[in-house]
Amino acid sequence: MKKVNIIEQFKIGEGEPLTLIAGPCVIENLNFNFKIAKELKEICEKLNINFIYKSSFDKANRTSGRSFRGVAIDEGLAILHEIKTKLNIPIVTDIHESWQAAPVAEVADVLQIPAFLCRQTDLLVAAANTYKPVNVKKGQFLAPWDMGNIVEKLESAGCKQLLITERGTSFGYNTLVVDYRGLVQMRAYGYPIVFDATHSVQTPGGKGSASGGQREFVPVLAKAAVAVGIDALFMEVHSDPDSAPSDGSNMIALKDLSGILSQLSKIRAALLPLE
Repeated sequence: MKKVNIIEQFKIGEGEPLTLIAGPCVIENLNFNFKIAKELKEICEKLNINFIYKSSFDKANRTSGRSFRGVAIDEGLAILHEIKTKLNIPIVTDIHESWQAAPVAEVADVLQIPAFLCRQTDLLVAAANTYKPVNVKKGQFLAPWDMGNIVEKLESAGCKQLLITERGTSFGYNTLVVDYRGLVQMRAYGYPIVFDATHSVQTPGGKGSASGGQREFVPVLAKAAVAVGIDALFMEVHSDPDSAPSDGSNMIALKDLSGILSQLSKIRAALLPLE
């Protein structure tokens, strides 16, 4: 399996420490996001888990056009740059349009392709052309083996640093389900696998003008994914999820994260070969 180089001496892949990709769904303001990032870093350092900070400057696929989308690209990248440089942590954020790839790559260490946009060829090519690692989320509407075409698109555009993320599959109306066979099937493409534990408990459009979620099942799904074998875990985290402007129903509370990660670390350790 290929390993993905995030920054110097930080790789994701087989034999490497578990990586956590985490942060609030959307950037709210510098002080709030900086504080969350600092606490997340401290938690991961205590548990020997590698950490990439994630938050979006724009959520272009909100259920309602009236929903909060973020702070826009210029302010968002400035905030992410401040977090990255002052806390010395790598950054990942979404891109929704091809033109965003180049300016985002000047700040972000990893570019993320949202699930709804994972088949957009021009977007994938633009991300690949930055020569930054790309985390592509499997669309809710795709089977695991459909990701082969997406991997091929990225590889043909020059992307050799690729992460593949599972985030649940549409199951009827307003519901997602995780098929854990997909983690194994997508690993066959030769790249590290990420499990998105918080979006996998989302109920898309479940509140009519917003998505709902069942955050109580995040630890359950995450434990199963770690037991199957993943290289990184994606979780959206907030200090007060019930008041969050985006994805609050499926985000986990910051106060609960350390306990959840501690359990996951024990499962991960049990899978390692004896020396």
